[in-house]
Amino acid sequence: MASDADQAEPVGGRVGWAGQAGQAGRAEQPARAGGSERSERLRDLVAGARLVLWDFDGPVCRLFAGYSADRVAAALVDWLEKAGLKELLPPEERDHPDPHVLLGAVHRSHPKDLVDEFEERLTREELRAVPGARPTAYADPLIRAWAALGVGLAITTNNSPRAVREYLATRGLLGCFAPHIYGRTQDPQLLKPDPYCLDRALDAMRVPPAKALMIGDSPADVAAARKAGVPFLGYARNDRKAEQLRAAGAPVLVDSLEAVLGVVRR
Repeated sequence: MASDADQAEPVGGRVGWAGQAGQAGRAEQPARAGGSERSERLRDLVAGARLVLWDFDGPVCRLFAGYSADRVAAALVDWLEKAGLKELLPPEERDHPDPHVLLGAVHRSHPKDLVDEFEERLTREELRAVPGARPTAYADPLIRAWAALGVGLAITTNNSPRAVREYLATRGLLGCFAPHIYGRTQDPQLLKPDPYCLDRALDAMRVPPAKALMIGDSPADVAAARKAGVPFLGYARNDRKAEQLRAAGAPVLVDSLEAVLGVVRR
C-alpha cells in the first residue's frame, strides 16, 4: 500500500475559516497557515482537544479508492431488484444510489431481518474495499503523534466497525484507537447526522464534549458534531467538499492534514 508521501491529496497545508455559521455562504478564501486569526483558530481547536473523534472514510482513508462506491451501490441495488424490492427506492436514488440511503430505505419499509441482511451485505462490500483503500495524506503520522502525546482517539463513522478495524490493522494503527471504534449499528436511524456514535465515544472515554474535537468531511459530520456539542474541524480534499462543509456551517477547514500535523508537532 502506498505511503503517506505518495498520496494524491492536496498537501498545501492551507487553513480556511468559514466565519460564523450564518456567514457560511460567504466564506473567506483559504489562506496559508501562519500568524493569522484562521491559523490561531486551528491551534485553539488542537490545543483544547483531550479526545479526537475521527470520521473514517475521508479523513483517515479513501475507503473506495480502489473499489468504487458506485459499484458497491449498484451491487446492493441489484440485490434489491432480485429480491423484488427495487420499487422501494425513489427514482432519484435509483440513478445515484448511496449505500446508506439504500439501507435507510430498506429500514423504513421492511422487517428487521431484511435490514440485517442488507447491512451485512454492505459490510461485506466495505471489507472487500479495504485492500484497495488509500490512506489520506498525513493521517497516519498525525494519528501516531496524537497517540504519543496521550490524546484520546476514537473513530466515529457510518461505516462498519469491522471494516474500520481491518483497515487500521493493515496500517498498524489499531492500537491507537481500539477499543474505541464506533461505527454503523443495525439501526440505520442512528447513522450520522444523529450524534449517537459521538455520544458513545464521549461517554466511554469520559471526556466532556467541549474538550473533544471531531475531524470530518461531510455535512452529516458537521451536524452530528453540532448536536453532540463537539468542536469541529473540516477536512476538504477538494473544492466540492469545501463548499459542502462551508454550506453546513463548518467554522474551520483544512485541505490537508499537514497543517494539523504541524500544529501538533509544535
